[in-house]
Amino acid sequence: MTYIVTDACVRCKYTDCVEVCPVDCFYEGENFLVIHPDECIDCGVCEPECPVEAIKPDTEDDKDGKWLAINSKFAESWPNITLRKDAPADADAMAEETGKFEKYFSEKPGTGD
Repeated sequence: MTYIVTDACVRCKYTDCVEVCPVDCFYEGENFLVIHPDECIDCGVCEPECPVEAIKPDTEDDKDGKWLAINSKFAESWPNITLRKDAPADADAMAEETGKFEKYFSEKPGTGD
């Protein structure tokens, strides 16, 4: 098992989770974070840190494995992030919205640390 970041992170991108990760397996996109599944040690310390509950075990992924595939793909090209950053200005307003990936997701990398 590994942990995955899901739709709730899009445009919220709270980074509380990255500071507690003991193996630094988070990678940053412009408006989303992902977990590298080959680096995640399944400790689960990141999951309760996410205020929008975007981090889930891969056993709770969509039936088609959508989120594991997205996390895997972008962890290979986005920069590593290990330090907490301020959330986007509209993060709280976006927190309750659903279906954000299809509407807002950006493939552009973030800045990393």
